[in-house]
Amino acid sequence: MLFLILSILCSVTVGVIFKITRKYNANPIQIIAFNYIMAISLCYFTFSPDLNVVHADAPWNIYAAVGVLLPIVFLFLFTSIKHMGIAKTDAAQRLSLFIPIIAAWLIFKEEFNSYKVIGLIIGFIALLFILKKQSGNDQNKWIYPTAVFIGFGIIDILFKQIALFTALPYTTSLFIVFDISLAVSLLVVVYDVAVKKVKLNYKNILFGGLVGIFNFGNILFYLKAHKAFAENPSTVFAGMNMGVIVLGSLVGMLFFKEKLSKINILGLVLALIAIVFIVKSQF
Repeated sequence: MLFLILSILCSVTVGVIFKITRKYNANPIQIIAFNYIMAISLCYFTFSPDLNVVHADAPWNIYAAVGVLLPIVFLFLFTSIKHMGIAKTDAAQRLSLFIPIIAAWLIFKEEFNSYKVIGLIIGFIALLFILKKQSGNDQNKWIYPTAVFIGFGIIDILFKQIALFTALPYTTSLFIVFDISLAVSLLVVVYDVAVKKVKLNYKNILFGGLVGIFNFGNILFYLKAHKAFAENPSTVFAGMNMGVIVLGSLVGMLFFKEKLSKINILGLVLALIAIVFIVKSQF
C-alpha cells in the first residue's frame, strides 16, 4: 500500500509544481525538456536498461508516436493546470482511462458487461460536469483538459501495445520513449533559443528537475505497487485513479483556492463512481 500512496503523491506533486511555476513566469517547454533529462537519468540508474538487446524488430513506430505525443500532451497538461486548476485537470487525466476501454471494444472487439457500460456512461457524464464552467465565467479553457483527456487516452493505448512486445523489458522500452521525448523537447528549446532568442533560465532547470523526479517516482512506485499487488491489480488501478482525483481536488481547493461549482463537485463524485464500476467489471 505504501508504494501506491507514494505513486499518488508523486502524481499530484507534478501538478502542484506546474501550478507553482505560474507565479515565476516559467517556460513550459524548457521545464519539460529538463524533466526528461532527469527522468532518463533516474531510469538509467534505477533499471539499468541494456540497449544492446534493442534491435530493428522493436516497435519503433509506436516508440516514436509515444515519444512525440508525451511532450505535446505534457504542454497541454501544464496549460490546463494553469488555466483550469489541478482538480479538473487531474480528473480529466484519470478519466482518460475510458479511451483505451472504448478502443478495446471498437477495435479489438472486447466484450462489454453491464458494469463496464454503466461505468463508461457515468464517466462521460462526470467529464461533462467537471469541465462545465461556472455561470458568468467566460474564461473557461475547456479545450486544455479535453486535450489532456484525449492525449493521455491515446498514450495509454500505445503503452499497452508496447507492453505486449515482451522481447524487450518494459523499462527498456520506457527508456527509449523518454529519449525520443527528450529529443523532441530539445529541438523546440533549441529553436526558441536560436530563432526566437528565448533565454535559458535556471528556474526552468530547477522546476524541470523536480518534475522529472516526481514524474519518474510516479512510474517507479506504480510499477512496484503492481508487483506488490500482483494477484489483485484492480486494487492498484482503482486506488491510483481515485486517489489522484480525490487528493488533486483537495490540494486544488485547500491550497490554491480553486473554485468548483456544485456541478463540478458532482462530476468528481461521479468520476469516482465510474471507476468503481470499471473495477467491478473486471470480476
